[in-house]
Order: sequence, then C-alpha cells, then structure tokens
Amino acid sequence: MSANAPLEPREDRPRLADREAVLALLCRYIAEAWRSFDEPRPEEPPVDVALAARLREPLPEEGVTPEEALDDAARVLDASVSPSRPLYLGYIGSTGLEVGVLGAALSAAYDVNLAVTAGGADLVERQALEWVASFVGFPHSFGAFTSGGMTSNLTALLAARERALPGARLRGLDGRRGAVYCSDEAHHSIMRAVEACGLGSDHLRRLPLDDLRRMRPGDLDAAIAADRRAGVTPVAVVANGGTTLTGAVDPLDQIADVCDRRGVWLHVDGAYGLPAAATASAGPLFAGLERADSATLDAHKWLGVQKACSVVLLRDGTALQDAFGHEERYLLHREGEPNAVDRTLEYSRPFRSARLWLAFRVHGAAAFRGYLDHTLALARRLVALLQDDPAFELLHRPQLSTVCFRHVPRAGLGLLDLNAHNRELALAVQADGRVYLAAAVVDEQVCLRVCFVNFRTRDDEIEHVVEVVRELGARLAGASYHPGEQQRT
Repeated sequence: MSANAPLEPREDRPRLADREAVLALLCRYIAEAWRSFDEPRPEEPPVDVALAARLREPLPEEGVTPEEALDDAARVLDASVSPSRPLYLGYIGSTGLEVGVLGAALSAAYDVNLAVTAGGADLVERQALEWVASFVGFPHSFGAFTSGGMTSNLTALLAARERALPGARLRGLDGRRGAVYCSDEAHHSIMRAVEACGLGSDHLRRLPLDDLRRMRPGDLDAAIAADRRAGVTPVAVVANGGTTLTGAVDPLDQIADVCDRRGVWLHVDGAYGLPAAATASAGPLFAGLERADSATLDAHKWLGVQKACSVVLLRDGTALQDAFGHEERYLLHREGEPNAVDRTLEYSRPFRSARLWLAFRVHGAAAFRGYLDHTLALARRLVALLQDDPAFELLHRPQLSTVCFRHVPRAGLGLLDLNAHNRELALAVQADGRVYLAAAVVDEQVCLRVCFVNFRTRDDEIEHVVEVVRELGARLAGASYHPGEQQRT
C-alpha cells in the first residue's frame, strides 16, 4: 500500500453505514413533530406496551440498526410531555422554535467547546450577548451563556460575593457573614445559590410582599441597615424580573435607589420575565433595569429556543474574571488574555448561543416583540374570562403572562375542600390530555397556574381552556358531593 493511500475506515468503530439515509429519516421525524405542534392534540398518547418493554431491557451487547433506534426514540418523544404543544400551559417551557432545532443540530455536529478559544463560535457568542442586552434594554453585555437560570443566578451571586467579601473564593468566608435579600416569592434557585456560595440559607432574607406581590423597598432598606449593625455584610439584592409563581416584577428603580445608597450589588432574576422588558405594554414594569449590576434571562423560556440556553449579563466585565479566573497548566493563556472558562462556572460549555443567535437572525427583534405581546394578550384574555365567571376565582393581579386561579363550584354543593379539589382538578386536567395545566400554591391556597409563553397558542383556544377546566371541575365536584352535607355559604 502506498504511504499516501487513504486509510480504510475501521470496521470496529461506531459509525453509520449510510449517513445520508439516516439523516433523511431524522428530518422526516422532525417534520412530523413540527406538524404535531400546529394544532392541540385531543389527548396525550401513552407509551405502547412493546416499546415500554424494550425500555426495560438491559445494556445490549449488539446494536440494532439506526432506523430501529430512531423509530423508538421518536415514539418515546411523541409520548412525552412537550412544551412545544400549543396548550402546554402548566410550566414555563419553550415554544421549540424550528430554527432552534436547526441551530442545536448543527452545533451538535461540530461539538464546539467554549472553554478556551473556539474561533468563530466566540464571535457568535459575543454578538448574541450584545443582542440580548440590546433587546431587553440592559446597557452592558459582559457575560456568558450558561446551562440554566440556576447556573446564571449562581454565577452572578458568586461575582457579587467576591466583590462584597474579597478573597472569599480563596479563603472562604474566614469568619465573615454575608446576606442576600429577595422577596418572599423569589425562585428557589436563589436559595440554592446562596447555599452554594457558602453564605448559608439562614442568611437569605426573604422579605414580605406588597399587594402586587413585589418586594417593598422600605423593608429592604431596613433589613440591610439591621444586618450592617449586626456585623453582617450585605452581598446582593435579588430583584424579581417576573416571578415564576405569579409573574410579579419588583419595583426595580426604587430597589436600585436603596442599593445605590447602601452600596449593595443589585441582581435582577429575569429568567422567565425579562424578555417582556422589550414590549411596549410590559416594558414600563422594568424601569430601573439599566441600573442593575447583573441580570439573568433564560432564552429557553419566553424566547422560545430549546433547553438549555440561559444568559447572565453583568455591568462590570472584570467581575467574572475576579470570581472565576485562574491559571492552569493545561489551559494556557495567550498573551495574558483570559480564556472563556475564566468567566464561567462551567468547563465543558457547548455552543448554546447558536440557537438564540440563529433565531434573532431569522426572525428579527420585531417578530419577537410581536410574539411576546401576543402571549401577554392571551393572559389578559384569560383574566377577562375568569373575572366574569362565578365558577372561578383569581388569586392575584397578573403583571405578565402568568395567571393563578382556582375553580370554586357553588351551586348545590356541600362542604368542599377547595385545596384538595383544585389539586385533584390539576391532575384530572393532565390525565384528560386536552390541556396541560399544573397546580400551584398562592398564599396557602391550591390553585391552577397558567403561564403563556408559547407562541403557538391562539386567541380562540383560551375559551377552550376555560371550558375544559369547568367541565372537569364540575365532574369532580359532583363526585365529591354527598346529600345532607352542610351547604357552602
């Protein structure tokens, strides 16, 4: 054999015999999935018995054809709960934008790692950060794409900890105490981040809510002052840019006043709600965002791309280097320049930004503003229907696209545990399959929670959601009624 002759591929390595045919099959499955998202399904199909049996088999020594494996994978996914379906309203999922699939598939093929230097991918990530910051009106675009809101919030709080308690990353707290402040409705990831920072969840100050379920700036100011008197260092204030439970947006401008006066880092957790800052109808709620030190946004929520694609933005580009920068013998710095990993918690970091970059390139910012306005309008439509219906009770005044309500059957019923009734109703709705809702608890009242982030949900489907809940709620209430019980007043 000539020294320059091409090597024959090894037969013992994992490879596809006919890549083009398998790719065509995959494209067919993806196209079928997209078509299934165009209209609500009458119910969610179960996993069939034969497939379920195969999913219990032990590790195979010999493989099957890629066609067989892909067929099973597609059937499993079709029988799974997907947030891309138009009436998936229970949790904050994505819309599964088609261009996000394309970006994910293409970037997965190249498997770029944004840990050191990735060439062109570095330029896309830089531009995507600038575009996100511009879209929401945050005047700084230092930051990174991360694995989710938990990681983004933790990244920001680690930077804030190093600023407030210098050297904590090296020596630990060293006898010092630090506190973080948030509203009582802040996401649980803030507590986890405070624990991971070594501050201890006992030093998370969860402050009471006002009548719009927002943090009270006066309470915040008093809490910071009290901690300083007690020798506790205020590390950061976490303001909500749309809570997961009810969509509440804290008064950012007034909170920024407190942070400026007290010299405390202001972080805005906008994992769900921050994209609404780009809209005319909800934008005023975010006045003061530009004064924050950091902000979090999950593009895999209200911006519709696939998980995971979160963003953390910071005012000061050196803050991440201070919190994460290091020298390592196998990750040398070029001419003293930091590597990408010097500003993130993660090492192996995939090309997540490609999905959002491609979505902005294909659709443009104006289309996204339209999508967001559409879902905000859906929430207002649902609120109007519920307010006019005596069978339902709203539990808060919605600010964004999240609506919490409960079914309150009245006519001809005996005593009914409304918490138990609405918990069972949420399960009944999920089992029914026409609509996907979930239970939540607002002020110790179990309710149904709807969050409109899916661009596929149509105006004319909101009445259908109400009718399904009414039908199943009445059926449950009737089953719970026993003649002779005391009537509700």
